[in-house]
Amino acid sequence: FGSSGYSSSRPPPFTQKNPYQSASGCLANLATMGISRDSRHKHRHTGGRRNIHQKKRKFEMGRPAALCKLGHKRVRSVRGRGGNMKYRALRADTGNFAWGTEHVAKKVRILDVVYNATSNELVRTKTLTKNTIVQIDAHPFMQWYTKHYGIELGKKGKKGHAGGEKQEEQAEEKKSFKVIGNQQKRAANQKLDTTIEEQFQTGRLLACIASRPGQSGRCDGYILEGEELAFYKRKLEKKKKA
Repeated sequence: FGSSGYSSSRPPPFTQKNPYQSASGCLANLATMGISRDSRHKHRHTGGRRNIHQKKRKFEMGRPAALCKLGHKRVRSVRGRGGNMKYRALRADTGNFAWGTEHVAKKVRILDVVYNATSNELVRTKTLTKNTIVQIDAHPFMQWYTKHYGIELGKKGKKGHAGGEKQEEQAEEKKSFKVIGNQQKRAANQKLDTTIEEQFQTGRLLACIASRPGQSGRCDGYILEGEELAFYKRKLEKKKKA
């Protein structure tokens, strides 16, 4: 045995520096690095570079985008600053949508993504963000309209047909005189926009998402009407022509 305590026949312990040690150290540093919302790394307005005098701070931390897609509901909770919770919707297919002029909201299915002002890539991947224009199922609103006004929406045939009259008679037989009177009173002052009526015939309505799915975990919005509907219809027609 030598002074080292190992026999000459036994090889000494491996003391060579691990060639991947420095690389793993760099990887560890990269793992601790993240998305930051600071402005110290940016140039001045005159073009000069700033001197970085302090490290990154936790309150400047950012997180990756949720990029909520159209699909079966999948929500994850994220702890935020101060112990507050955020809810990341990774997938969503339903939401509460309001019909503004009628003062009614219904939980409906989101059928498709048709327009996003940010990028057509978000339309192709069916990504749900705030202010995305989507197509929703019109049937819950059609059922409410029939119950409230006694008028069936989405029918392409005219009311003068014998079949339509029979159905109306059968429906009226089940209603009391008070209900029929209330419906007629409401229908007397009701005027439905022709563009929305056309959409009811297809069974799909254009709507806008007003919530932030990546923050609240919900995908709620409102039905497009009036000038806003006309604006987005022009955008979609222009997109089809292109």
